[in-house]
Amino acid sequence: MTFLRSYADDMKLQEWLFDKVFPAEAKLTSDDVYHLTKLAILEYLTSGITAAFDMYKLKQDSAKAAEELGFRMVFCGDINDFGGTLEEMEQDYFRYQCEETPLLSYQFGFHAEYTTSRNLMEGIAQLAGKYKKPVYVHCSETKREVEECREKTGMTPIAYMDSLGLFENGGGLFHGVHLDEADFDIMKKKKICVVTNPASNLKLASGIAPVKTYLEKGIPVAIGTDGPASNNCLDMFKEMFLVTGLQKVVHNDPEAVPAADVLKMATVNGAYAMGLDNCDILAEGKYADLIMIDLMQPNMQPIQNIEKNVVYSASKLNVKMTMINGRAVYQNGKFKIGESVEDIYENANRIAERILDG
Repeated sequence: MTFLRSYADDMKLQEWLFDKVFPAEAKLTSDDVYHLTKLAILEYLTSGITAAFDMYKLKQDSAKAAEELGFRMVFCGDINDFGGTLEEMEQDYFRYQCEETPLLSYQFGFHAEYTTSRNLMEGIAQLAGKYKKPVYVHCSETKREVEECREKTGMTPIAYMDSLGLFENGGGLFHGVHLDEADFDIMKKKKICVVTNPASNLKLASGIAPVKTYLEKGIPVAIGTDGPASNNCLDMFKEMFLVTGLQKVVHNDPEAVPAADVLKMATVNGAYAMGLDNCDILAEGKYADLIMIDLMQPNMQPIQNIEKNVVYSASKLNVKMTMINGRAVYQNGKFKIGESVEDIYENANRIAERILDG
């Protein structure tokens, strides 16, 4: 979605999605997705992000881009009433999860309750049950979404999807902003994690996720950037600060969601949410996915508490190196990807001009 950066801003979610994003996305070609994914990966690398959880179409083209640049990608099912089939989802599962693709993997998922029919959701539940796998979905992002689901089904989105058997093997919610007490109970019982996207939720005025409550109830929280159409940047350092800062204000409590918890959300819990068991910590036998932070910069001195420095003080400018699968693909401000960065920029601008100005 990099081609939509700064294109559809200052809009409400529903209008943003249906009036701007979906029509523009309909014009994307396979070649477009290939080139635009490379631009996103460059931005990830500068932010010290070693893996992305990508819910999008034309996955084969994103996969080609990721493998060429040496980036780890976890693909998530994206089907809804506007496109995609259960058969394609099962094929993607075998292509990326079951085959020998070291940098690529897959999780079952769909866009959202409000874009997906009951019959299709029931089919997804059956497919996930067949392979004993979790399901991931955008959920409870806005009050409107929750209210319309209640009017239609008499239940919240989480309760409704749970009633269809979607979370029998666990799963994850992207956003999870507007919940009631029963929703938390379902998440705890069904081992559902949440990926909070504070910058996107603020920019679209969707709300502030109850991160402190999640933590108190033992529900795992990971941190996401959402896409460059709604954020508009892919910067994990900004997200970390917003996660803790927003909770402190909402609860009028400067002790809420301390730095150590936030750093865990951005690292260990991110790996957990994506199913990357070998990328959660630095240890013998784990994948060599790591970053190096430059402490010899003014914003990191004095070195009194490195965890707090990283969460409260650091920025992507402190990222000295990003290593994926033992290979340094970004180091000292330079990309080591085997191709021209300028060409990637040129292709992205060409695509955006064709689609948005044509």
